Amino acid sequence: MTIKFKGSHYPKPVILYAVFFYVRSAVSYRDLEEIMVERGGEVDHATLHRWVVKYAPLIAATAQARKRPTAVSWRMDETYIKVKGKWTYYYRAVDKTGKTLDFMLSERRDKAAARRYFKRAIGTNGVPDRVVIDKSGANLAGLQCVNVILKFTNSGNTIKILQVKYLNNIMEQDHRFIKRITRPMLGFKALHSADATLAGIETAHMIRKGQLDAIGLTAFQQFGALAA
Repeated sequence: MTIKFKGSHYPKPVILYAVFFYVRSAVSYRDLEEIMVERGGEVDHATLHRWVVKYAPLIAATAQARKRPTAVSWRMDETYIKVKGKWTYYYRAVDKTGKTLDFMLSERRDKAAARRYFKRAIGTNGVPDRVVIDKSGANLAGLQCVNVILKFTNSGNTIKILQVKYLNNIMEQDHRFIKRITRPMLGFKALHSADATLAGIETAHMIRKGQLDAIGLTAFQQFGALAA
């Protein structure tokens, strides 16, 4: 799907540069506003915010559709993101090689949220053979619910569940990149803007990991190609 930039007062490359720089670098909107001025473009921080919220999730959706196949052994965990001054739960998973699978922001950490996350991740990546989770009872219950559905709708295939802490070290390491980028943002004002921004950050992280078939292109060129 081609992303539409019609009606914008700025050229498409300028918008893409601003969005990419924000989701890839540890900067605030005020910092980015100054950077854009130095690059010859005066864009206020409110406009930069609108660009990220509008375009980042669209680019992320394209990245999910175009990324390389992932392994069938998953590592899943959640971390914390501050929204409106309160901590929310950010569900994430990578495969055994560290490739990003899917992500979801939730106001709650419970069985329903975990089930919703696993169904989303499976819809994007297919059914895994096994999933490593932490000792969370909510994550276990959510995954067991998914297994019940799979048992009766997918020829009896179910997911092997492992609760082994050291196997999830790769997930803990992967959280660090996201935290490094979000820290200067000083929290989000709304759930929808947090969700959109995180989608952009995850896309930049996927590009960094080489999850897109884009030989010879720079990271920014790969990001821009997702909007073509």
